[in-house]
Amino acid sequence: MTKYYPAGESCVFRGIVNNHVWLAQSVVVVKDDKKETILLLSPGAECAIPREYWGWRKSNNPVGAGRWEVARRDPLLLNEFIWKTNRVLYFLEPEKFYACCVFWHHAQDTFNCYYINFQLPFWRSQSGFDTLDLDLDIVIDDNYKWKWKDVDEFQAGIREGGIKPEWVRGIENSKAEAVQRIAHHGSIGARTPRGGFRSFQPTGIMYKRPAVGQ
Repeated sequence: MTKYYPAGESCVFRGIVNNHVWLAQSVVVVKDDKKETILLLSPGAECAIPREYWGWRKSNNPVGAGRWEVARRDPLLLNEFIWKTNRVLYFLEPEKFYACCVFWHHAQDTFNCYYINFQLPFWRSQSGFDTLDLDLDIVIDDNYKWKWKDVDEFQAGIREGGIKPEWVRGIENSKAEAVQRIAHHGSIGARTPRGGFRSFQPTGIMYKRPAVGQ
């Protein structure tokens, strides 16, 4: 029987590559049922990412190993950090190769953007929810004007063999649906972003340390 989390409970949202933890984020469940899971990531959450990739991403002129080269290494040594700046809602739906997201600037409490993140369909773990970010994204502004993001990184992942052909097919089969959701505005999330979730305010948030290995 599937375990559904009650609203307000903390868990871990992880990226898994080659059976290793690539990313771990301490999140709070807003909703979890058979149709939809909504997770909240806020500044102050404990997170972890591979040390070498962290340095590569933070560099103004990154050289050396990129994401998919680092992902092939065993073991992956993680660098722990505290999430800052943005508050994020993730909308996850079973079997979909993307998640819909809403971003806010947390300190100013102002809307930033809507976001479609192409990723593996999520699955449940002992510590929360797992997926794998596949680099390609769509960024959508408050007027629903949108643009592709990280196309070069996505193509590099394909060339390097990190992004598998069946994953590419899953994304290609999902693109039209994702763009259609943008065209219908309110269906970027499973609920209308301009409604309740557009002005969502977290209360009573308590984070726990990411159990990255469970």
